[in-house]
Amino acid sequence: MSATAEAPTTAEPATETFSERLKAATWSDHATAEHHGFTKALLDGELPLEGYTAMVAQHYFAYAALERVGRILADDPVAGRFDYPELERVPALEADLEHLLGADWSDQISPTPATRTYVARIEQMADHPAGFVAHHYTRYMGDVSGGQFIRRIAAKAYDFTDNAGVAFYVFDALGSLPKFRTGYREHLDSLDLDEAAAAFLIQETRLAYQLNTEVLADLGRRHV
Repeated sequence: MSATAEAPTTAEPATETFSERLKAATWSDHATAEHHGFTKALLDGELPLEGYTAMVAQHYFAYAALERVGRILADDPVAGRFDYPELERVPALEADLEHLLGADWSDQISPTPATRTYVARIEQMADHPAGFVAHHYTRYMGDVSGGQFIRRIAAKAYDFTDNAGVAFYVFDALGSLPKFRTGYREHLDSLDLDEAAAAFLIQETRLAYQLNTEVLADLGRRHV
């Protein structure tokens, strides 16, 4: 045996993927939105039905804007990677609102000031594809993750049956949700972004969480 031991080799640290970087950079913002009083009441099954209905109505305005901008950017090399027609939520939201409010639901709802601010920001992203991805990620990845828990809680709390009232959270067209989430993260990791664009996407995601939190805060003042 040699008198001098060979120095152990040190493995190179694994490179952080962009999806990991995005999640880490926005985790506190995500947690703030998730633990808001309105959300807590919803998850505890204590939110009045009118509060749940108001949330669905505000979702409608946000997703109508998000999906409208998504169609504008469908051929963009960045935003177009996230063109999933099977993700679109507006038809499901319309069905939920008809169940909750009746056939004249569109005459009974309007965006709150916080939602109008949120919608305006989403619409601005038609000129900023990386920013659109930030809003897309914030909403849809939440819907196919924690949104599934909300679906079960709401169905039980409000005695919904056959997905009536919770169609928004039904993603049967996606197949396996864990597999979809993995593929979505892979799309994020494959984006060809320079550092400025990557930083903008991260910052816009943080803003998206903030705008969502402000919508929840407004709903909380009205319904909790």
